[in-house]
Amino acid sequence: MDALRQAVLIAATITTGLVAGLFYAYACSVMLALRQVDDRTYIRVMQRINVVILNGWFAAGFAGAPLLTAAAIVVHLDERHRDALPWIAAALVVYGAMLAITFAIHIPLNNALDAAGDPARIADPGAVRGRFEPRWVRWNVVRAMASTAALGCLSWALIMYG
Repeated sequence: MDALRQAVLIAATITTGLVAGLFYAYACSVMLALRQVDDRTYIRVMQRINVVILNGWFAAGFAGAPLLTAAAIVVHLDERHRDALPWIAAALVVYGAMLAITFAIHIPLNNALDAAGDPARIADPGAVRGRFEPRWVRWNVVRAMASTAALGCLSWALIMYG
């Protein structure tokens, strides 16, 4: 059972780290690069990213992180392993906040951008971008910080686990 506890906690930490790294990479590179392109290119690239990111590798990390973190809570419920439990639970709460941001803000913004249609046919691409970019970027930084906080909690849980 100790090997299972350790494996689940490590897997939760790794998947959470992958998601935190993804949002961090957007914040410090992808969105900074896209800030420098014209409106139609920006819309086209973000529309494509929003399609291609929906793949098995992304899903494994994005959905796997909270599932594995919840599993880590379950396997750490016994008396001998409770030191790590508050940190694992905190990670799940903070990751849940990141999920709430994603579902309440990013997905609707992504859907609206997709609904704008072919960037070549948009009458005012600057307005479309203006409704999308500032809010998407701002809240991506928040979700990057939230997922990084979850990673920190899980990392500390590993230390507490021993």
